[in-house]
Amino acid sequence: MSAKRASGSPNRTSDRDSGRGRQRIRSRGWGCVLAALLAAGALATPPANADNKRLNDGVVANVYTVQHNAGCTNDVRINLQLQLAAQWHTVDVLNNRALDGDLGSDGSTVQDRATAAGYRGSVAETVAINPALAISGIEVINQWYYNPAYLAIMQNCAYTQMGVWSENSLDRSVVVAVYGAPADHSASRGSRGSA
Repeated sequence: MSAKRASGSPNRTSDRDSGRGRQRIRSRGWGCVLAALLAAGALATPPANADNKRLNDGVVANVYTVQHNAGCTNDVRINLQLQLAAQWHTVDVLNNRALDGDLGSDGSTVQDRATAAGYRGSVAETVAINPALAISGIEVINQWYYNPAYLAIMQNCAYTQMGVWSENSLDRSVVVAVYGAPADHSASRGSRGSA
């Protein structure tokens, strides 16, 4: 009988141990499922540019307000060619730390970039650089509003089209707005509305 108990004891212990083993496997299984779900959620997160769209659109809305406070009655519309010119310069300024204004690393001007993007008309540009991961719309407008040259650009009623682009790195954020007065002003004169 003691032999049975002795032989029965290890079996009960191994049954208990195998139950714990199954419980550990189940716990690990749920942990793997949870890790996979978290990884899938991270992959489904929208790219940073989706967040910048709101900033870019907010800059256009703020410029519209600045123009109307200056007496303009026109609408300010987003122009994809100007946006492309703004994107090119934003990426250039972000990646070339020596740049801090309107000239590109290749010596291009805002007019050169707008023409290369297919825009026909006169253009101007404002650039905001923030030495941080992010920049807010208020910081952008404050930089431009208190710069007399940039304020004059924003208040110019002839600029009825805009393209805005922003990019971020860990220690630098850049926002470029390119303003356009189309070669054919008759299409934009007298229009009213909001950005």
